[in-house]
Amino acid sequence: MDFTIKTMAEYAAEGKMPEVLFFVGCAGSFDDRAKKITKALCKILHKVGVEFAVLGQEESCNGDPAKRAGNEFVFQMMAHTNIEIMNGYGVKKIVTACPHCFNIIKNEYPGLGGNYEVLHHTQFLRKLMEEGRLKIEGGSFKGKKITFHDPCYLGRGNGEYEAPRQLLQKLDAELVEMKRCKSNGLCCGAGGAQMFKEPEPGNKDINIERTEEALSESPNIIATGCPFCNTMMTDGVKHFNKEEVSVKDIAELLAEADDL
Repeated sequence: MDFTIKTMAEYAAEGKMPEVLFFVGCAGSFDDRAKKITKALCKILHKVGVEFAVLGQEESCNGDPAKRAGNEFVFQMMAHTNIEIMNGYGVKKIVTACPHCFNIIKNEYPGLGGNYEVLHHTQFLRKLMEEGRLKIEGGSFKGKKITFHDPCYLGRGNGEYEAPRQLLQKLDAELVEMKRCKSNGLCCGAGGAQMFKEPEPGNKDINIERTEEALSESPNIIATGCPFCNTMMTDGVKHFNKEEVSVKDIAELLAEADDL
């Protein structure tokens, strides 16, 4: 990237406040595949002139995997650390590309003293589009077929189904829905800290079942809005030797459309 992403500490040193804090999350920071999503979102925000900052070294895990795995103590320890830092900077608005970060900061942090306006990146990008700041040229996707996999924490958890679809509809591609979608969507198999353990014995892994559904629509692209979903669907596509079908986050597709 040919621009520098500033930290909240750097903004504070200048006596300024960015428009939003981008809470990157563990996947977006450390997973090589998810880093591409992080970069795509940063490129879009930079291009449209959004002043944003990250916590950098001061950001720690949001605590979701610990809480879902049943360790409330570790969750609260992590959450309190993040809240103390964010409140210290006077953070008001947070954007994240991870529905797990989005859900827990939006719904669980207020009870611990962390009250912020929290937006999933698709919600924020839609807002930028509605304000005329983000213009999407989707010509390069003409003739392509895209199916969107609803992340659990964005869809059923928080009732947001339209923001990702409204963005995808701007790509001039054909948007096809899986049989199980929106409020009837199927989990990719990584939620509830399942990402970090092997599946229990059974007839079929959930991500294989879900990828099968996606592939039955004959898409060119499976669109995701979550780094965990992205991993699970990518593994599913590899399982079926269908690497010609690409799995991409919505931020990546928009960055591609704008040729950033």
